[in-house]
Amino acid sequence: MKPALLLSLCLFTPLTFAAPTAIPLSDVRITAGPFLHAQQTDMHYIMSMDPERLLAPYRKDAGIATTAENYPNWEDTGLDGHIGGHYLSALALMYAATGDKAVLDRLNYMVAELDKCQQAHGNGYLGGVPNSRQLWQQIEQGKIEADLFTLNQAWVPWYNVHKVFAGLKDAYLYSHNPTAKKMLVQFADWMLHLSNKLSDEQLQLMLRTEYGGLNETLADVYAITGHNKYLVLAKRYTEQSLLQPLLHHQDKLTGLHANTQIPKIVGVARIAELSHDKAWLDSADFFWQQVVHKRTVSIGGNSVREHFHPSDDFSSMLESAEGPETCNTYNMLKLSKLLYENKLLYENKADLAYIEYYERALYNHILSSQHPDNGGLVYFTPMRPEHYRVYSSAQQSMWCCVGSGIENHAKYGELIYASEADKFYVNLFVDSTVHWQEKGITLTQKTLFPDTNTSEITVDKDAQFTLNVRYPQWVQHNDLMLSINGQAQKFNAVAGQYINIKRQWHKGDKISITLPMTVTLEQIPDKSSYYSVLYGPIVLAAKTQPIANESLNFIGDSSRMGHIAKGPMCEPDQAPSFISDGTAFLQQITRLPFSELKFSTGKARMNQAKPLELIPFFRLHDSRYTVYFGQSAPNEWQQRQQSLSQKSQLEAKLAAQTLDLVLPGEQQPEADHFFKASKSEAGLNGTRHWRHAHDWFSYQLNAKGESAPILRLTYFGLDAGREFEIHINGKLLATVTLSAEKGADFYSQDYPIAAEMLVDPTQPFTVKFVAKADSIAGGLYEVRLLKSTKNQ
Repeated sequence: MKPALLLSLCLFTPLTFAAPTAIPLSDVRITAGPFLHAQQTDMHYIMSMDPERLLAPYRKDAGIATTAENYPNWEDTGLDGHIGGHYLSALALMYAATGDKAVLDRLNYMVAELDKCQQAHGNGYLGGVPNSRQLWQQIEQGKIEADLFTLNQAWVPWYNVHKVFAGLKDAYLYSHNPTAKKMLVQFADWMLHLSNKLSDEQLQLMLRTEYGGLNETLADVYAITGHNKYLVLAKRYTEQSLLQPLLHHQDKLTGLHANTQIPKIVGVARIAELSHDKAWLDSADFFWQQVVHKRTVSIGGNSVREHFHPSDDFSSMLESAEGPETCNTYNMLKLSKLLYENKLLYENKADLAYIEYYERALYNHILSSQHPDNGGLVYFTPMRPEHYRVYSSAQQSMWCCVGSGIENHAKYGELIYASEADKFYVNLFVDSTVHWQEKGITLTQKTLFPDTNTSEITVDKDAQFTLNVRYPQWVQHNDLMLSINGQAQKFNAVAGQYINIKRQWHKGDKISITLPMTVTLEQIPDKSSYYSVLYGPIVLAAKTQPIANESLNFIGDSSRMGHIAKGPMCEPDQAPSFISDGTAFLQQITRLPFSELKFSTGKARMNQAKPLELIPFFRLHDSRYTVYFGQSAPNEWQQRQQSLSQKSQLEAKLAAQTLDLVLPGEQQPEADHFFKASKSEAGLNGTRHWRHAHDWFSYQLNAKGESAPILRLTYFGLDAGREFEIHINGKLLATVTLSAEKGADFYSQDYPIAAEMLVDPTQPFTVKFVAKADSIAGGLYEVRLLKSTKNQ
């Protein structure tokens, strides 16, 4: 018989922070709820993929015969092999999370076949990059032409090979495959040999091109082997033009390609952790603060068209079909975990901001990015009211967010729990079991969160340790309740801290936690009049159908831009909006009497015919939706509607005329239009990207059957006097001398394309901008292809 619980046996005080370490993924099992469903759906998706097709790019590059063809989409248009690297990581994570033997067998097969490819190269290199031998020979010789996403005309080759580099690391760390370790070290040695022939200046020039998280993986090789040469190389593979401003707490992020920068900073944090460099770690934390607190929307995502927008202007976020990119959040979660675990950051630190963000992004962006039935994965999650998402097809869509996506849903257990010495931490409220190796005990957490606000944790054997339960920021002061074996407990911790319970635990002890949630509003960070509705940490959204009987394609195809929801944009003046003095409408939002979370806008005055039903965003699929709701005071309502209507009419007219569009200097729009160049540069003018060239640059455009389209180019007035030619399929369209009369303004010029210049208007054509001698082609801020005047 257990002795009666005496309050004097327990010590309840706010935790003095030390650095906890996440419990290994292999020691956590998710046992029920939405995360288990997502994990199982992801496993089916992963196992449906054909390893022979994923291996094909590697075999071709190594000169090994293959009967399978590459997957389509990004996998056979220049980024060949990037999904195969992610696939290694996904299999390794899924095996750790489930212990499934079929997954392990698939992983071991992939490693064995890739080993043959690496051996065929004979120098430690492994990749699927087309024409890689010539590329790396040029780099080794110091012949480097680097742009934002092309290196010697190859599409982000370092980013590409980083995926298999990281995949080998994960295969070793999560399944202890010795061949993967051997291959990982051989690859790092190949990098070391190549890089030793380059000066720091040459290497930094090369790092202008997106390179993924090479510095992080090199640091991991150091951690695995203990050989300092890999840590030195990791530091060399850190781009200084990004790092230096951060070291001085300068925010220079506006306009940068977001998912190029985030993995670099993950690497900075990892290097800092291993080398005990407080300054580098502080710079990574500063970056995290700028992204999370100044550039992140309610679901935990960031970026518009993949780039960081100004922190004081979220208008593009609410207008674009290309909202937060899933890859960004994948990497922000990696950074959050690293910062949470890092001892150097915990001096005088008294909050759990990293976990608060991690929870928000996990439930609302990552979980929502997977289709619950077919497992399809989302690239962009538009925040534009009444738009929608596109999901990947397992056998057709090979986007970057498919690669990171198959990893995302395999590692939900990685930060639910943590430990440090004799302290155990409960960070997230997820139905799961965890085996704490250091104490040899298992704890079981049973919960239906977020549909219910309670969780119960059971200890399986006697042990003395300190249990630390997170008091979330979304629970109001003094509202959290905790009991042990039915006896209510008192504690001093407040929201944002751990509740610290030190005692002798006995087999069967039950810790019951009640986490009252309330409906709250979160204003968009630039403080304009748009609000997101939350219940605790859960973002609520409305499923809307503003266009009657429309047929939207929610599944992506194999086209280069198949990841974008290209359906009609709904008029913003018709999007759901509250007519209210300030946020008084919050009081009208009430929960409906169902077991799952459902709410109604009730009697709140809106521009809608009837109240809206609000549900967790992670449960909303195959539909248009609204996450951010407008708000206007009653006396301002009509004026706001008129302004939005006028703007939307102009947008709709231009959209109806547009056949194709490139935004020069923005990575994915250029990559999707098969950008090529010689002596070209890109940059930012205020908030607008540009590209020019001292030689030439080109794109492929699609006239979609229009026989005589119009090419519209946007320039900046201060680029006056530049001379260049415009060629269509090698034929001269126009000779351009930029005007000296425009001043510091943007302006556009139209160039009609004669029908005879397009042999087949149903096929893509090349537009090329060629600089005159001693001049510059561009800069161009927009390349838009329009219907002919007679068809507008």
